[in-house]
Order: sequence, then C-alpha cells, then structure tokens
Amino acid sequence: MSMKKWMLSLTAVTLLWGATSTIPTTEAASSSKPIEVLLNAKKIQFPDAKPFQDDNDYVMVPIRFVSEALGAKVGWEKTGGQLAVSIKNDAHVVNMTVGQNTATVDGQSKTYETKIILKQNRTFVPLRLVSEGLGQTVEWDKVSRWVWIGKKEIAALEDMGHQAVSIEPYKKAIGTIPNLLKNVIDQPYDKVVVFKQIDLPTKFLREIYSVEPYTTSKGVPYLRMRVRTRSNTAGSIFYLTKNKDARLRPPLDELTQDNGDGTKMIYYPIYSSADELFQGIKNYKSFKLQDIEYIGFRLQADGYIPLMVNPWKGN
Repeated sequence: MSMKKWMLSLTAVTLLWGATSTIPTTEAASSSKPIEVLLNAKKIQFPDAKPFQDDNDYVMVPIRFVSEALGAKVGWEKTGGQLAVSIKNDAHVVNMTVGQNTATVDGQSKTYETKIILKQNRTFVPLRLVSEGLGQTVEWDKVSRWVWIGKKEIAALEDMGHQAVSIEPYKKAIGTIPNLLKNVIDQPYDKVVVFKQIDLPTKFLREIYSVEPYTTSKGVPYLRMRVRTRSNTAGSIFYLTKNKDARLRPPLDELTQDNGDGTKMIYYPIYSSADELFQGIKNYKSFKLQDIEYIGFRLQADGYIPLMVNPWKGN
C-alpha cells in the first residue's frame, strides 16, 4: 500500500473511531483549570500563592509577583491595624489597603468590583487594578483561563532560546513510520527541537497555545490542543513511545471546536485501531498517555521536527 493511501486510510480509521465519543463545550470543560498569567505571551511562574477567581467570578492575582515581573517595586506598611500596600514603577504609583475595594492610582481614587485581600500571606488584587495601576494592556482569556498582560505576540521556539539538535537519538523511533523523517518537499530532516509544556504557548507554522490530556465520560482518552492556524487543517501529530516506535495521529476533524476567537480545540486519540491495522501492533487499546515519551508535530516547522517532552509519562 502506498504511503498516500496509508495516510488516507489512517485518517478514516481514526475519524471513525473518534466519532463514538462526544466532547463537551470548551468553556464547560475548562471551568476547573487553574488560572495562568502571561506577560508578553510568556507564563509567569508563581512559587506559592496562585491566581484565582473569587465567589463573584472576578480574577484575583498576587500583585507582588506580577508587579515585580513588570519591573515595579512593592512595599508594605502596617498603619492603625491595617496593611497598606504601595506599588511604584517609572510611570505610576499605586496605594491600596487590604480589605478595601478602592485604590489610589497616580493620585486618583479608583473603585473596584471586589476587595483587595490577604491570602496565604500574599496580597491579591482584582485584575483590572493591574491595567489601571501599572498602565498595562490586560485581557481575560476565558477559553484557557489565562490572563494576558502586555503583548500577545507568541514567540517561536528558536526565538525563546531553544536550539536545534541532531535527529540521530530519535531517528530510529521516528523512522518506524518513514515519511515522518521527510519534510513537505520530501527532503530528510536532520534536526529536532526538544521543548517542554511549560514553554507553551509557542509558534510553529501554527500557534500552539496548550496541550493537555482529556478523558470523556466514557473513559476514552485524547490529547486536546488549543491552536491558532491560518489553514483549514489542524495538522497531524505523532507519539514517540517507550517502545521506541512512532504512532501517527491525524486530528479528529469532526470533534474540532471553534472557540470564536481565532483559535480551535483539536482532539487527537491516544490509542487507535490504525496501530494494529497498519503497523501490526496488537492490543492497541492498552496504549496509554504514560507510554508516550515525546509528542511530535508533523510538518510544522522548517528545518526541524518539534518534539515536546510528555509531562505525563510514567517512570
């Protein structure tokens, strides 16, 4: 069987397999995700206290870490039993008091929808105070439960400092499906770029916002990706397994969800009957997310294959 026919058949098989499962709406599926804060499209790491939504659905962020990431200085002072907090950068001065819903921004009083609070020994403020107090563009992304601060220009892996390395340690495993070793003009790859989930979002030929496991109510496992792409197709991925072989996964197009903001949720099966049908792999349903060492992005970069380390792999 030719590779072209093999690919078409594999797509048909995985689509047929995936059609048996119903995927809930994106907003409902993501309602329990932790909130992430991105500064200029790069995630801020919080060592302890994390952002959260309060009972009134207002996003609260730990102001110290956000302010320091923006180059501002934070100060605290107890006065009359109250904790006063000040933030200063080159352009703005903010004064606030824990327990109040007002703050003074550059000498002007501002009222917020919820109170400034102390939690886990950290001062949390409503998200709008960051934009008004520190002069930043702030956007709430309800799909991924992300706070975007500043620019939303997503960087490519190479612009984030990741270096292309030789494909040799991965070549044998990738080559169990020979066409994975060739680019769109049928030339062989000789480089890979290895990255981690924490490096997301990043940009290949499409922008990859997130990669996460998802299991339906019937127990069917998927990888779910949020992507922004100019093309009508989402692109295939492949898994490099602990058995040092590759498993190709086209997207299940009929399960794709449009988020209404230029991004889509794409679903890829973890196990597929195509593994047995085309590669002779028995007991294909026993294949688990933990058996994957790397997640590869097929035909998504010029000159190299992007490989994401599987953060959920077993020992």
